[in-house]
Amino acid sequence: MKKAFITGITGQDGAYLSQLLLSKGYEVYGLIRRSSTADVNDVRLRWLGIADQVKLVDGNLTDLSSLVRALGDIKPDEIYNLGAQSFVKSSWSQPILTGNVTALAVTNMLEAMRLVCPDARFYQASSSEMYGLIQEEMQSETTPFYPRSPYAVAKLYGHWITVNYRESFGMHASSGILFNHESPLRGIEFVTRKVTDSVARIKLGLAQELRLGNIDAKRDWGHARDYVKAMWLMLQQDKPDDYVVATGRTTTVRDMCRIAFEYAGLKMDEHLIIDPELFRPAEVDVLLGNPAKAEERLGWSAETTLEEMIREMVDADIKRLALVR
Repeated sequence: MKKAFITGITGQDGAYLSQLLLSKGYEVYGLIRRSSTADVNDVRLRWLGIADQVKLVDGNLTDLSSLVRALGDIKPDEIYNLGAQSFVKSSWSQPILTGNVTALAVTNMLEAMRLVCPDARFYQASSSEMYGLIQEEMQSETTPFYPRSPYAVAKLYGHWITVNYRESFGMHASSGILFNHESPLRGIEFVTRKVTDSVARIKLGLAQELRLGNIDAKRDWGHARDYVKAMWLMLQQDKPDDYVVATGRTTTVRDMCRIAFEYAGLKMDEHLIIDPELFRPAEVDVLLGNPAKAEERLGWSAETTLEEMIREMVDADIKRLALVR
């Protein structure tokens, strides 16, 4: 039985990846950091019905010693580094924390792997935010990076240190440059989930408005459930490499909102308010990924449309809110 070690296991991607690996017969371990309560934030794992099937390990990405101990005890075949300070807005108010967790901690993870289990296979969660001020209309693995936030800069460090360890030590280390991927398990602070939660609240009479910043920004949105399959496929290849994971379709925040409101039978213009306070200091206007390499070499392509995903998210948020009323 293969063993997988996942950092960020309680997040959206960690939960869906755990579900996928369990379905393939893996033994799944996840790193969790201590907080002010003994309770584990396993709400996403519970939503998928797999909380009792994963094994949680105490540790922290910023503590190399805890990673060395965890890998030494588990001896995993595959390591998926999904843990990060992953919210762009928070990276402006917490840039040093973001650098420590999202950037330098990748080196901790790679170094622990090099010392303890160098034959394991490693996946690094890179991000389309690294492209930032886009240098090409459609971004591929060879498009130059131009990060526009502390988060994106940190992700770029993590990306390049993964390449460096691969080339310096011959490690099977791959990066997935994932474009925006959402689901009912997305955090409420992210725009798609903020939209679907607000639409659900308005539909149920619990709210009257949705406040957003720049709704003309364009993003390439896919479903996290599809994207974790690409992560797994990367680690099944004979040779490690970097891959863009995207749908190849870009949509404005405005049109994404319209899909959600129309599905709920609501008129967007009656509820949407543009709030200048919600604009970013430096905006990423357009992101559009070219998944040709992943399609050709991994045999992967996105299966869920944006419309299907938004409908699923609205339904899930209505269900959540109805349960607590």
